[in-house]
Amino acid sequence: MPGITLGYTVPNLAVEKTHDNFKLHDYFTDSWTVIFSHPGDFTPVYTTELIAMAKYSHEFEKRGVKLLGLSCDDIQSHKDWIKDVEAFTLGSKVNYPIIADPNKEIIPQLNMVDPIEKGPSCALHIVGPDFKIKLSFLYPSTTGRNMDEVLRALDSLLMASKYKNKIATPVNWKQDEPVVISPAVSNEEAKETFPQGFKTTDLPSKKGYLHVVDVYGKTTKNN
Repeated sequence: MPGITLGYTVPNLAVEKTHDNFKLHDYFTDSWTVIFSHPGDFTPVYTTELIAMAKYSHEFEKRGVKLLGLSCDDIQSHKDWIKDVEAFTLGSKVNYPIIADPNKEIIPQLNMVDPIEKGPSCALHIVGPDFKIKLSFLYPSTTGRNMDEVLRALDSLLMASKYKNKIATPVNWKQDEPVVISPAVSNEEAKETFPQGFKTTDLPSKKGYLHVVDVYGKTTKNN
């Protein structure tokens, strides 16, 4: 995909949204943000996604993470669409803003374009407080997002950031599970950073590179 991707700074675009107008960097300041796009309002898959985002919004709030939608229709269309969405959220509200992009000018600047269909996609970026893209998902229009995976990936990013990227999360990792120590961290630095200790997995290669640590306070034997 051309355009901005992982590690790139999101352009500070002036946008119109359902709540008011702003520049993107003003919204991103001092917070992580999940920005997600839809090719258009009043479509079945994307309506279910907005319903899910509304129901999961408290999970993002607990993590201090903002939500920001984007759809290729105008503000009035968004407001009418929200009424449909909230009819199925069992009391949850669409309390996050949705950017209007009826002329499809913002979507390509945020690299939320389907490279096959050459049009707006069902894309999602997780943006850090430094305005840089930390993770990006791109789905075809036939496949809805998995919100549990979005949260899992977000938790991984937040954990890595907390430890200044000295740790990484292994396959299928979830909160409260052990993590691994990044290979760039020396044994001496690891012992200083993780006084509870860490376990070096015994592997046939005997290279001693797979260090597992519980960052939730439990003592990990071996080191």
